[in-house]
Amino acid sequence: MTDRPLACAVIGGGAWGTAIADRLVRNGHGVTLWAREEDVVNAINARHENPRFLPNISLAPGLAASSDMARALHGAGLVVYAAPSHVLRAVVASCAGAIAPDAVLSVATKGIERETLALMTDVVAQEAHGHAVVAVSGPSFAAEVAQGQPTAVVAASSSHEAAKLVQGALSAAAFRVYTSDDVVGVELGGALKNVMAVATGILDGLGLGYNPRAALMTRGLAEMTRLGVSLGARAETFAGLAGLGDLVLTCTGALSRNRALGVAIGQGQSLDEALAGKDSVAEGVLNAQSAKALADRAGVEMPIIDATYRILFEGQAPREAVADLMARELRAERD
Repeated sequence: MTDRPLACAVIGGGAWGTAIADRLVRNGHGVTLWAREEDVVNAINARHENPRFLPNISLAPGLAASSDMARALHGAGLVVYAAPSHVLRAVVASCAGAIAPDAVLSVATKGIERETLALMTDVVAQEAHGHAVVAVSGPSFAAEVAQGQPTAVVAASSSHEAAKLVQGALSAAAFRVYTSDDVVGVELGGALKNVMAVATGILDGLGLGYNPRAALMTRGLAEMTRLGVSLGARAETFAGLAGLGDLVLTCTGALSRNRALGVAIGQGQSLDEALAGKDSVAEGVLNAQSAKALADRAGVEMPIIDATYRILFEGQAPREAVADLMARELRAERD
């Protein structure tokens, strides 16, 4: 934990951004949460709650919210970005000039930018030059973090000092933060597991059992590791919190939006039907496109990613995709 309170800005008033902001306030830091939605801002300031994205949770009374990003950023020594991956670049660029010169930037968004295939820390670094950037990832449902349930995550950065600052700011009795310098591995683990969760949900929606779920998660982890290593990550990172830990949580947890979307598709809904009426983003849909493109560019075979992409965007029947996966050429497990 830090030995001094920080002025913090959290950019993004969804469930995860709200949970992080609440954690920082409870750790003694001054926090302003920026949210685009006026109803979110008003509910946090007036009633200390965010019923749109984090219902039935009482937030710390000291948490302030604003729809003015420059105001939220003013004087902040730690800025945490928690906006959805597809808008993160625009959000950062819109007010990069208001970031304090010595601020450390942390990225809690998990994803791969669809147009550029950039990781989220790269997006932030490109739009807010000259700042240390830290990725935060790991198995962490926002509601459970806000409820104070024991949670462990990773703060990864090429700057050890910046990673330690984020570790100290967020760590608490029920929120343990480890540090890492494998930014690529930590970020890819957080992004790719969302696609695997959609795939696992599809199996559940088809009514398949535990055997196929275990096979998909295990082979999915092998795919994640293969792509990560090809891009410079360390294999052992994918056996840690940001890889295996987050994969298990998101593929099996009832609170997983990505798994729930997959269940709906496995039960026969179209992608548009499964997405209809949702306030929160299922990042696995966006990342299925970017992960496939990244794997194709790197020349890395990722059959589960490919199958999920075909189901979501090319109309392949889920049972046919499962049969195709099972009919692939036989090989050694480590090939």
